[in-house]
Amino acid sequence: MHTSAHHRSSKLALLAACGAGMLWGTGALVVNVLVVEHGFRPENISFWRFVIGAVILTIVFGRRMVWQRLKALWLTVLLSGIAMAGYVLLWFFGIEKIGASIPTLIALCLPPVIVTIVAIVRGHEKANASLLWVLFGAIVGSVLIITSHGGSAKNVDAYNTLLGIAFSIGSAFLYAGFSMISGRLSIALGAGVSTAYLSIVAALVMGLFAFTQPLIWPSAIPPQVWFLYLGVVTAALALLAFSWGAARLKPTALTIATLLEPLTAVVLSAILLEERLSALQWLGGGLLLLSIWLLGKKNMHQP
Repeated sequence: MHTSAHHRSSKLALLAACGAGMLWGTGALVVNVLVVEHGFRPENISFWRFVIGAVILTIVFGRRMVWQRLKALWLTVLLSGIAMAGYVLLWFFGIEKIGASIPTLIALCLPPVIVTIVAIVRGHEKANASLLWVLFGAIVGSVLIITSHGGSAKNVDAYNTLLGIAFSIGSAFLYAGFSMISGRLSIALGAGVSTAYLSIVAALVMGLFAFTQPLIWPSAIPPQVWFLYLGVVTAALALLAFSWGAARLKPTALTIATLLEPLTAVVLSAILLEERLSALQWLGGGLLLLSIWLLGKKNMHQP
């Protein structure tokens, strides 16, 4: 009976992590619209995204946000919130320097490798063939999806190339660290409460940009709706799903499941923007989905 409940919980947790990745994938298109068509800076978008998410989560989970429970974990919450804001920020900086493809590739595909190595070293994962095949398939699939999608900047000098790669690697390490700690916070505080705290910290971090440039709320209705979508769906809902899954999944499974983000963005681009998917992208998507399916089977066979 206990084993059956554990398997059901693992399956739901994997679906929650996949759902978070898919919701973030929809957000990638919205951010692109806000940047290209409305001229908003990514830092401005991220600030309001976290602010709206923090407000929604605080309204829903505010009564459970007890200072006595937070007091013992305030430093962990602070560092995790900074990491959550930081990995998004460094990813945006990487895109600004060298275009979208390479930073996205590094920022999304390196974290599963990092957390898997850490988990193996700490004895939380066994370096068996099934784990390595899942990891290999997920990363290769993501590489095919992202690199075939284009978006790399042209005529970039060596300095900016190195800087863009450095930002992207920093983003990957922060995301890996955040993934490894978020599960413990979610268990200790509850998924909703921990997500609310982290969103508040991330909003405050992003708010520091107000010292260098104004953080503008849009005046027209279409961008306002997109800002609200990012805050409610890709911040509050997606981060809540991510935290709930993090409390029940190993970090390796968590980071692999969220690789659905680029696949979702590419598929939606094909549907909504009439972009054609290449054969390599179809192959990459198939590999990624197969890897996540194998991951689910692997979790089902673990006690």
